[in-house]
Amino acid sequence: MRYNQLGNTGLFVSELCLGTMTFGEAGGASLWGQIADLDQQAADAIVARALGAGINFIDTADVYSFGQSERILGQALKNLGVKRKDVVIATKFLGQTGEGPNDRGASRGHIMDSVEASLERLQTDHIDLYQIHGTDMVTPIEETLRALDDLVSRGLVRYVGLSNWQAWRVAKALGISERRGYARFETIQAYYSIAGRDLEREIVPLMNEEKLGLMVWSPLAGGLLSGKYGPGAPGNGEGRRANFDFPPVDKDKAWDVVAVMRVIAETRGVSVAEVALAYILAKPFVTSVIIGAKRMEQLEQNLKAVDLALGPDELLRLDEVSALAPEYPGWMVARQTAARRPEPFVANA
Repeated sequence: MRYNQLGNTGLFVSELCLGTMTFGEAGGASLWGQIADLDQQAADAIVARALGAGINFIDTADVYSFGQSERILGQALKNLGVKRKDVVIATKFLGQTGEGPNDRGASRGHIMDSVEASLERLQTDHIDLYQIHGTDMVTPIEETLRALDDLVSRGLVRYVGLSNWQAWRVAKALGISERRGYARFETIQAYYSIAGRDLEREIVPLMNEEKLGLMVWSPLAGGLLSGKYGPGAPGNGEGRRANFDFPPVDKDKAWDVVAVMRVIAETRGVSVAEVALAYILAKPFVTSVIIGAKRMEQLEQNLKAVDLALGPDELLRLDEVSALAPEYPGWMVARQTAARRPEPFVANA
């Protein structure tokens, strides 16, 4: 297991992060009823195995299973006797957590209420990484940033991050934080997979420029890249994707990608999922890849990806089959800056 610097901080986190969306009792017609399936005992085993494999980074959210995920995670760490300093806990706020009109969003009031509730469920006195779970188009960014800065000043939160924002909005927030001396966002949690590389258009250049860390969610595109789906799949396609078709993916293109990964997997004697994860782990701008599991065998398979180093030819084949279509202004920028790349200038003789 390798450990990477988290954004522009002095904190190091494992290249794999344990996601806990599956923590909670299954059942019901809600979204979480379709995803969650782990009770306390099963979650304890998953957390223990992940920590034993070298993972020191765990991600949750206050909306996962209506708070059950945070509560089960906090109890698991207590049951396992994990020292607080040995684990980096990340959680998120924004979604609906009550019946009232103010039980959602990124307002100061909801942030203050949410952090106290998360601390209680997690049974801890601080959160290492507190992330806004999405975009609140009502609350001014300044209000959100001031509230988060207060949490950092009070020691309830160590670092702050965001998820699912547009590049312009991230840039605006970073500018406000710098101008006003607020704690800045250090991480972006975003969807990224070999079947969905849109992040590379605007977000990745921004991250490189501002030294932001990237936490990848759904690196297997909701299980679509597990090898269980599409032409040539050995199984019947059961799993989360069969019940919850998310995130959106161009499936025709995805099947072409899976076909190439399947050849590489067979040649290497590994699973298609391992190839998909190894591809994301090979990207230099990726800090940590979030993996979740309902069963221990799923976790074991995901853990193997850290030991799979894809060769240059394999990465090139995967890059080519999954390449993004040209999009304006990207293709014009590339054309106009071709002569300005940092190469030695030679004057005409």
